[in-house]
Amino acid sequence: MRTTGETDTLINDLLRRVDELESRTAIRDLISDYCLGFDSRDLDRFMGIWHRDAVWEIGPPFGSFSGSAAIRSAVQDVLFPAWRETHHLASNLRIEFTDPDRAWGVCNVDCMGATPDDVVQMISASYRDDFERRERRWRIKCRVVTIHYFNPIPGARMSSPAAG
Repeated sequence: MRTTGETDTLINDLLRRVDELESRTAIRDLISDYCLGFDSRDLDRFMGIWHRDAVWEIGPPFGSFSGSAAIRSAVQDVLFPAWRETHHLASNLRIEFTDPDRAWGVCNVDCMGATPDDVVQMISASYRDDFERRERRWRIKCRVVTIHYFNPIPGARMSSPAAG
């Protein structure tokens, strides 16, 4: 038979573990919504992953952006016009919690894209993220992008199977 103290400890441990599992799922959704939102040009989905004071450090050739207005402008005015289409694939996500409301993560991304003039580009990068839960919602506080390569693929085409 457990004592009241042991039962309380067990319940608190289970609640902490359930919260961490739910938090991991919410954070994984942020990573997916970044890719899905950008690739489908769903600006509301894409902007929903960031805290208002977030920082997005893409680095060369695009730059760094602080705050949701700057991130929105970067996407609408710089990145969307630079790409006819993109297809991000994020993988190898690793999440570490520093406390119940803060975590950091790393993942890799491969992106195939085509510029408006149909130059196909292959990009490989890593994302280093700081996540925070505020008002019971997880979002990205800071994303630092390390681009490993950003290369054109001469002669490649991005076309649907129906286009042949």
